Amino acid sequence: MTVQDIAYVEFHVADADKTAVGLATDYGFALRHLPGPQRPGTTARLAVQGSVRLVLVSAADPEHPVAESVRRHGDAVAALALRCTDPGAVRAAALAAGAVELPERGLVGGFGELALRPVAADDPVLAAAGPAGLLRSLDHVAICVPGGELAGTVDYAARALGLREIFGEFIEVGAQAMDSKVVQSESTGVTFTLLEPDLSREPGQIDAFLAGHGGTGVQHLAFETGDIARAVRESTERGVEFLVTPGAYYEQLAERVAECAIPVETLRELHILVDEDHGGQLFQIFARSTHPRRTFFLELIERRGAGTFGTANIKALYEAVERQRAAAGDH
Repeated sequence: MTVQDIAYVEFHVADADKTAVGLATDYGFALRHLPGPQRPGTTARLAVQGSVRLVLVSAADPEHPVAESVRRHGDAVAALALRCTDPGAVRAAALAAGAVELPERGLVGGFGELALRPVAADDPVLAAAGPAGLLRSLDHVAICVPGGELAGTVDYAARALGLREIFGEFIEVGAQAMDSKVVQSESTGVTFTLLEPDLSREPGQIDAFLAGHGGTGVQHLAFETGDIARAVRESTERGVEFLVTPGAYYEQLAERVAECAIPVETLRELHILVDEDHGGQLFQIFARSTHPRRTFFLELIERRGAGTFGTANIKALYEAVERQRAAAGDH
């Protein structure tokens, strides 16, 4: 029942055409018509770049389930299509692990209302080719879960999908705290960063996400690039705003990173974060959320040998998002 990778990500949005144009304008995605039969009563668009495929679905009828999903969560990831060697076996394993079979054909319950769609290599969406572009693949998906549910979510990911835990970190920022676990497929093509708030501490950004989104959901998608400096520059020129990192972050780099593969001056100029593990270095930056509820955003990441996550960047992400929330007056 091997899970290979994330074939595509399906969003439920208020306006599929508008969202698709935004992805093309901001990040250079190519737009395609969604192949195969369309879901009745919906408009669907496909945005592609490298191996990244984003399916955007909207519904004009306010009674349609897609429109109801948007009312509950805002524009949000509704389903993850997982390419599998045996989709039937993955579906059966998910059901055996406690998932429910959903009304739409091929979907099973995943994490909260985030559904899973096991698909084979001949799924028609996979035939859609995108330009090489700056974004090459989907590196990981970050999912927020309510306090107290992280351990059960990790267990479900193992039993339903065969994912293994590769990293964990408890993050404290002031009076707030959160716990994180990273689970990954044997192929390394599916990586989920799972985040839960510490309910014994003051409410923070994970609590704010869960309240704004209405429960468990995808906080961000991370797109892998082969040249993060160029990707940031070009995306900025297109109008994308990225979160700002304080100068003190770069002054302290020498204490934990002996020699950066990208000059520190470039990292400071572009507000790119760096960390490393036993395999090498990784570079990350987070786009400012444009979601009306500030519940979803995108990340760019470049890996130079690093196969997992370093020990500092999840905390750096937390702190960066906290600065955005403070600037926006969120509490």
